[in-house]
Amino acid sequence: MTETDGRLRFAVALSRASDPEEAARTLVRAVIQEIGAGPIDLAFLFCSSHYATQAEALALVVRETLGPSCLVGCTGEGVIAGSEEIEAGAAVTLWAARLPHSHVTPLRLSVSSLQNDDGLSGWPEDLGRKIEQPCFLLLADPFSTPMNEALSMIADRCPGSPAIGGLAGGGRDPGENRMFLNDQVFDGGLVGVALSGPVSIRPVISQGCRPIGDRFVVTKADRNIVYELGGTPALERLQAVFESLTTEDQQLAQQALHVGMVIDEHGNRFGRGDFLVRNLIGADRNCGSLAIGDLVEEGQTLQFHVRDADSATEDLSHLLTAERARHQHPPLAALLFSCCGRGRGLFGRPHHDIRVLRKEAGNIPVGGFFAQGEIGPVGGSNFLHGYTASVALFSESTCARKSETVGYA
Repeated sequence: MTETDGRLRFAVALSRASDPEEAARTLVRAVIQEIGAGPIDLAFLFCSSHYATQAEALALVVRETLGPSCLVGCTGEGVIAGSEEIEAGAAVTLWAARLPHSHVTPLRLSVSSLQNDDGLSGWPEDLGRKIEQPCFLLLADPFSTPMNEALSMIADRCPGSPAIGGLAGGGRDPGENRMFLNDQVFDGGLVGVALSGPVSIRPVISQGCRPIGDRFVVTKADRNIVYELGGTPALERLQAVFESLTTEDQQLAQQALHVGMVIDEHGNRFGRGDFLVRNLIGADRNCGSLAIGDLVEEGQTLQFHVRDADSATEDLSHLLTAERARHQHPPLAALLFSCCGRGRGLFGRPHHDIRVLRKEAGNIPVGGFFAQGEIGPVGGSNFLHGYTASVALFSESTCARKSETVGYA
């Protein structure tokens, strides 16, 4: 825990230098210039796969020249920094924070093979005991990390704690991704940090879809197979919804049809942020069933969704605007984990998500990367998503004294 003048400070920098040591020194100089003298409590380092074979050298220079109390990071499909999304080519970003009076707990989980135990190991003893309900920022290798098990562990040991982050990318085979945690570099498992204290971390999870047709209650289901919606064969319900759509929406439904499942059924009205969106992966015409990309329970509310560039833009903008309206303190900085299926491929132009974020949240320091999967809460529970923009907004908490943000280098 760091004692300073009580101000929250943030900075971010970007380098395209191909030499890792040159890139690291450039990043650190820019960050120090912006954030000013004093300790760095937390730093995130995100880089493209071009640096994977020299990841140790990159991280070493950052640690030795910046000296953060906690350094976390990973390789990604691309890098997000300031006002740019670099989807191709060598790029690395460094995001740094001064978080006085806050607790920063490093987290490293990996699959244990000891004594025939294939579960995750490495959970810090203090979490869930001395430190209650922290916010988790998580980065994980998709080849070697059972994310559902990791999120279940957080739910069991720190009930109610949000988890935000993404799956590392750039590597095409196991062992090719890199994860940073302080003085170590890993090629598998999960790294992250648990934060608590006078800093608020607010999640915004934009799944980029909009609902179509009516909502239905699942009346017959088995695991991920939905047989009946409102007492009618599920496929028959889908066909009726499809026929009610405009020609344009029918074309979207044929290309990108999804299912939104309400996680918290206690609400009277359901809108953005209430649905967990999953792929519709198949249909059986013989029995009229639909296969969903997740487990479904009878009694759960379900609604079909479509995704396109306009829907994704509207969803992210609306959620950020609504989030800002709910809180007294404006965001001071952000981490952005955007799916590698978004970017130019979805929107047809570069820098989409970062520009929407900065338009709605202000000219704040933003760092992040393009991920192979995104982590964030929906309906009070944490999930692994796809095609999603998962945002962690940093701001004062109600008990913080005063704060200051610094710009993008």
